[in-house]
This record gives sequence, structure tokens and C-alpha cells, in this order.
Amino acid sequence: MCFSSLELVQLKFEIMSIQNKRFVIILLSVSILLLLPLIAMQFTNQVNWNSFDFLVWCVLLFATGGAIELGLRTVKTTKNRIAVILTIVAVFLLVWAELAVGIFGTPFAGS
Repeated sequence: MCFSSLELVQLKFEIMSIQNKRFVIILLSVSILLLLPLIAMQFTNQVNWNSFDFLVWCVLLFATGGAIELGLRTVKTTKNRIAVILTIVAVFLLVWAELAVGIFGTPFAGS
């Protein structure tokens, strides 16, 4: 199969476009998740976050989203992609639980 240089450029542009769309979707999802505690604070006193809490949540979510995107871009096989994403999500959940309630008893655990 022989491709012209124009066809190869168009194919590469399509692949980059798909990757960029996926990255934008990840960023939008993270942004929506970031708004959930802010919205909850408007309706209840049980959610009492300060700016540092939002900063930590933002860094945690964007780092997780970026790591997932990096994993999807670098790992080629579907089986390995699933393993990488599950590992990233598991680490995210463990760090989140530690920051929230201190399941491991580290110094940076929540109260």
C-alpha cells in the first residue's frame, strides 16, 4: 500500500485531532468534577472547603487526567492501556482516601 505525502499528513492530522479531542474531554471532565464541591457548599454546611482544599483537589484531578492521557498516548495495546488506566485510578483513589480520612496514617492525612 502506497500513500502520498498529502495522505500521510492528513492521516497524522486526524490522529492528532482525535488525541486532542480526548485531552479536551478529559480536561472538561476534570473541570466539572472540580465544581462539584463548590456547588455542594451552596446547599449544605457539611462541605466546608477552603482555597487550599480546592487547590489540592485541582492538582490531584489534573495530574490524574494528565497521567491517563499520557498512558493512552504512549501505551499501544488495549490490554496494557487498561492496566495502566486502572493503576492510575487506583493510585488516585488511594491518595484521595488518604487525604480525606487518613487510611494509612501518614502526616498529611485528613482529620
